[in-house]
Amino acid sequence: MSKGYLALVLHAHLPYVRHPEYKEFLEEDWLYEAITETYIPLLDVFERLSDDGVYFKITMSITPPLMNMLANELLQDRYLNYIDKLIRLSEKECKRTENDPSFHYTACNYRDKFYHTKDVFVNKYKKNLLNGFRHFLEKGVLEIITCGATHGFFPFMQDYPKTIEAQLKMAVISHEKHLGRRPTGIWLAECGFFPGVEKHLANNGIKYFFVDTHGIMNAEKAPQYGVYAPLYCSEENQVAAFGRDIESSRSVWSAEVGYPGDFRYREFYRDIGYDLDFDYIKDYIQSNGLRKNTGIKYYRITDKTGHKEPYNVDWGYDAAGEHSADFLRSREEQITHLASVMDRPPIVVSPYDAELYGHWWYEGPIFIEYLFRKMHYDQDVVEPITPKEYLEKFPNNQVSMPSMSSWGASGYGEVWLSPENAWIYRHLHKASERMIELASDYYNETGLYERALNQAARELLLAQSSDWAFIMTTGTMVEYACNVTKLYITRFTDLYFAIKNRDVDEDWLSKIEYRDDIFPELDFRIYS
Repeated sequence: MSKGYLALVLHAHLPYVRHPEYKEFLEEDWLYEAITETYIPLLDVFERLSDDGVYFKITMSITPPLMNMLANELLQDRYLNYIDKLIRLSEKECKRTENDPSFHYTACNYRDKFYHTKDVFVNKYKKNLLNGFRHFLEKGVLEIITCGATHGFFPFMQDYPKTIEAQLKMAVISHEKHLGRRPTGIWLAECGFFPGVEKHLANNGIKYFFVDTHGIMNAEKAPQYGVYAPLYCSEENQVAAFGRDIESSRSVWSAEVGYPGDFRYREFYRDIGYDLDFDYIKDYIQSNGLRKNTGIKYYRITDKTGHKEPYNVDWGYDAAGEHSADFLRSREEQITHLASVMDRPPIVVSPYDAELYGHWWYEGPIFIEYLFRKMHYDQDVVEPITPKEYLEKFPNNQVSMPSMSSWGASGYGEVWLSPENAWIYRHLHKASERMIELASDYYNETGLYERALNQAARELLLAQSSDWAFIMTTGTMVEYACNVTKLYITRFTDLYFAIKNRDVDEDWLSKIEYRDDIFPELDFRIYS
């Protein structure tokens, strides 16, 4: 019998990016890269483990924006064009490198991977990867949780509780639509928690959530077991908070000592889209001639001097095996100690961005596969579990309110409220006030004006995505983040006055509905 549990939690999320008004759009590549490098590789891991009878449990948030993009026909068709182009490029690369043994094996490995990816996408999952995730959900090996409808940062929305309710109601509706069941857990965007949000979670049937370590350690009452057992926020609703384990997270996240920095792993920042001659690569980068990542990368991390040696796939897999063994050994030692001082088996919660596995850390999905195989065959100390199952096994937990907190730099939301992005909040707050007003004043509206009210709600939800504020602070794709924030707020404001003045133009509305088409089932009354 095991002494304790490991809950591996992957937060799969991308902001809603869809631009039908353009033939191609660079930021849509975020989705296509994630499908190729993270989501399909993870589904492949789940399938191999299941086929081999390996016991595993994993928790994933698949956020509503990501669900809606994966299910969107336009984006599915555009992904097919994307993977077909990669296949052509990889065939070209196999020929170019056929006399260079340093790169040829890797080039052919990419080619085979891209063919496999297309086959899985088209033939196995019928262009909708939610079919795959739902399959493993129904097998009982994958627990899928939700997030706010558009990954809104709740601590900065608490003055407008109806907007938090709207984010949660829409999330639950979307989750049930795509997966056939209501979610019981949630990934609060950016782990953003404030006392009081648990009431909104309870209102929407959510039983548990995650916070960063200090959210538990600075709770109202000192946690008896630290982050190794959940806390109930109150006696009334018993919504549970699970805290992130620092030790296991550090092994993967740390830029200094984390596994992904090993010299044998693939280097993310060397891509043939930048390395090769323009005339050779021009058909595979942006149509305006600007270079971009293709996903074909030939170098390993090597060292920190800037010198890079050719990547060796087998070395990368060997490193993943070594690191999964080290990770498991550390969890065995950790749980053995914790079990000796607790009156129940401890749970070690290890949450990560899903896109770390495969996109940023190319060998990450293999690390996960090796970890579960070793957990299944090589030891009996650690057992994988989901937070939902842990609560079912151990329903009696300490009551203590976690503190306001987030993950990210400094841990209290400053990434999402900085000199670079502070300007957005007066607009978001004003739009929130106006949306609540519209929902109250026009509750019984039908026809054209009901459509306009629904679209106004979509524009506000899209503007509230925490991704835009994050990008503005971190300095990547800032122009795009600023532009879409202004675009959504402008469209919302135009709709607000058109509704108030009773002069909605149906052709104009139809164009906006087509461009910002998230949540076709949305009813603006979620703001009432």
